[in-house]
Amino acid sequence: MTDHREGRADARSPHGVSRDDGTPDARIARRQHGVSHDDGTPDARIARRQHGVAHEAGTPDARIAHIARRQHGVVSRRQALEAGLGSTTVHRRVEAGRWVRLQHGVYRVGIVPAPLEWAAAVCLAVGADAVISHTSAAYLRGWMSGEPPEPPHITVPGRRPRARVGLRLHGVPSLATSEKDRASGFPVTGAERTLLDIASMLATRDLERVVAHALKNDELSVAQLDHLRARCRGRPGCGKLRAVIDQSGGARFTRSEAEARFLELIRSAELPIPRTNARLGPFELDAIWTRERVVVEVDGYAFHRSRDRFESDRRKDAWLMARGYRVIRVTWRQLTEHPTRTAVQVGRALEAATKR
Repeated sequence: MTDHREGRADARSPHGVSRDDGTPDARIARRQHGVSHDDGTPDARIARRQHGVAHEAGTPDARIAHIARRQHGVVSRRQALEAGLGSTTVHRRVEAGRWVRLQHGVYRVGIVPAPLEWAAAVCLAVGADAVISHTSAAYLRGWMSGEPPEPPHITVPGRRPRARVGLRLHGVPSLATSEKDRASGFPVTGAERTLLDIASMLATRDLERVVAHALKNDELSVAQLDHLRARCRGRPGCGKLRAVIDQSGGARFTRSEAEARFLELIRSAELPIPRTNARLGPFELDAIWTRERVVVEVDGYAFHRSRDRFESDRRKDAWLMARGYRVIRVTWRQLTEHPTRTAVQVGRALEAATKR
């Protein structure tokens, strides 16, 4: 007698597989012939991997892959468990080397390391209140080049952090909103705070480069540097930072910034407004009162004052004095720290000129 069920199977499939009935034979046939639908069994998952079929949406691995794409290829253990992966599976993947531990409870799940995976791993490891700080924040801001600092620096407000392997933690009582920022997509300390933190960690030359970079890219203003100079009192590296900010240390203050500060001082003292950036003979002068024959030159906006610049200034002064001009040279420090004294000096020179 003919087995009608067998005949119907032959009619439906040249390979004799009538349907997925969950039997071992059905699963073997499915693997052999590339059938990749997911019935949730281990064999189905093996078949899917063998034939290059991507994880279906809604599976734990699909959810983890989606999370990792947003986080530079990194996920936390907690995220993996919430996505539906078992604790044992997480452990096995780490032990097998499929996942690489970057921080406590944080793993790289991709094959190729992302450039900023370290920052993503740090943020997942330390919690929402903490921010990347010190040289790590400077690196994310683009103030430093090369490899990211090891270990990463983290500032944690409100409590004394416990030591953790692979992290350099700094506890502070609090962080004001103005002391927080974002750089390269990550929470970091603000520009002023970052500069304060790294002052003791960098050589003077490197600190000069950082200050020049921050000014050039409008991450710090001259007014903020003035504030920092006073704020750093008693902190490690304060003397070095002040030396950089001061004219003698060579922080790069632009001519326009110096001119604006000087004119603000003249107006507040209710003195006559001079001509600025005026040509006289072969020279351009910062400020000149033509009738009174008084000239003010503001020093301190060259990154490094060279011998050539020094000698050029002396030639200019000699040329002006030979023609009856009084030359007053004002430093950036005088403008910012002793404005009243500076205004009095200029005012007396103008007054004396009117009596000649």
